[in-house]
Amino acid sequence: MLPVLVGVMLVAACQNGTHAVFSPAPTPTPHVAPTAAILQPADVPAALHVCLGSGPIDVYISVLRTAAPDLATRDANYWTELQSAGAISGAISVYASNGAACNAELGTAGNAKSLTSLVVEFQDEGAADRAWQSGVFGFTPTPVGEVIDGMTRGTSTGLGLSSFVYTRPPVALACWRRSVFVALVVAGNVDAGAFKAATAAVDPRLN
Repeated sequence: MLPVLVGVMLVAACQNGTHAVFSPAPTPTPHVAPTAAILQPADVPAALHVCLGSGPIDVYISVLRTAAPDLATRDANYWTELQSAGAISGAISVYASNGAACNAELGTAGNAKSLTSLVVEFQDEGAADRAWQSGVFGFTPTPVGEVIDGMTRGTSTGLGLSSFVYTRPPVALACWRRSVFVALVVAGNVDAGAFKAATAAVDPRLN
């Protein structure tokens, strides 16, 4: 009788014992693709039309080689520098009121209206921040403490600590680092509201 009783007690103990429950590790949220983070048609004024070549940086540079070969070479060099600094992918979108503005150098407004966005993904946040500090496509933040007319740096831009905004009509630009991304928005002959809306459209996408 005793062996049977011991067996019953052991079974009961196993059934009533507390066991650890293992949950699978959460899957990391993938970073957004730069092509999805750049300005989209719904983000810009209706008068601006997307330029040919908008999309992956390699495609943009390839299209630019026909219309503006010197500018294409310069931008290709900028992209190579970013890749050497840890960039793994990037995209650019250009919206303009006429075709000539599609092939203009960033930051040169002319008479046309334009909005351009660039988003580059880096291998990690450290690489992204170092690249932002070194300058992206020729745009470099001012040294901390240095005052330049029209330039705002840091959290007062609304784009985080690693950011700067430069406004000197008819040109306005913002460059900032968020997560593993560096973003750049450049406006020419566009009102302040449209420029601010453009940066506000890109920033939340950078995860």
